[in-house]
Amino acid sequence: MPTTPGLIVPPLTPFNAEQQVDFASLRTQIDYVVEDCNAAMVVAAGVEAQEYHFLSLADRKELVRKTVEFVNGRAPVTVGISHPNFRTAIELAHLAQDLKASSVQLLVPLRPFGGEPTTADMVAYFEAIARETSLPILLYINPGPGANVSVPATVELSKLPSVKYVKESSRDLSRVGQLIMEVEKAGHAQYYTTMQMLLITLMLGGSGATMPPPGAELANRIVQAFVAGEYEEAARLQSQFCLFPAKWMHRGLTPTLKAAMDILGRPSGEPFPPYAPLPPDEKEALRKYLQTTDLMKNKETAHA
Repeated sequence: MPTTPGLIVPPLTPFNAEQQVDFASLRTQIDYVVEDCNAAMVVAAGVEAQEYHFLSLADRKELVRKTVEFVNGRAPVTVGISHPNFRTAIELAHLAQDLKASSVQLLVPLRPFGGEPTTADMVAYFEAIARETSLPILLYINPGPGANVSVPATVELSKLPSVKYVKESSRDLSRVGQLIMEVEKAGHAQYYTTMQMLLITLMLGGSGATMPPPGAELANRIVQAFVAGEYEEAARLQSQFCLFPAKWMHRGLTPTLKAAMDILGRPSGEPFPPYAPLPPDEKEALRKYLQTTDLMKNKETAHA
């Protein structure tokens, strides 16, 4: 990963009418992620918004293979290996290594028999996987799908020699600030947050954020403005994340982002059933909002 701030971008998974991955659409989206979103790293089947959990293990592996193939060396790829069974996670890590991925992304899991894992549980889980792969680990914290990891436990995990990156989804400024100091600035690992926290993360010394498209396209402009010292412009761009996607999040992140991609002329399919896409009235409201943002303004200027 570069030392300058950057984005870790997970492409959305497009499904066809037969509920299979539409690889032609995925290829087009990955070109967009690499070329227009300027991904510093691409995620292969690693975050919940990618809907990989609806796939069989064999289909998940094929999604990983195709993602690596379509990126074609234009950016590093981190392969999602998250699974409650550490043996399955290791199997996926071996695939990542065979494909010459740059790292693996691993969600801190809940205990399958209930209750939050202890710090010792988490460390043991990550150490068990680290013993079986030489690839660096991107530590992924997302309470709900995964465990609710305390700040002290996050710091302990970041100290593991195999953990080189930390991505967490709290959107909690107090937590973000503390972890930037105790993880990134302490030299343990690079620290990444979310689209809503991107600019403050950069200002406090974090490495960037993880987000799917089309948020990543807007985020790339924020990173560029920040690196250029154009802080007012970076703040103007960041303000566009105040309503998007938050205003539509009651429908879920994936339906909202897939609707946005369709509005922007980059169709990425609909959410995997039985989960519904945005209803027409909410999609129209999203369209009207996107028309006020740089995502739509730039698109309209390019076609003028």
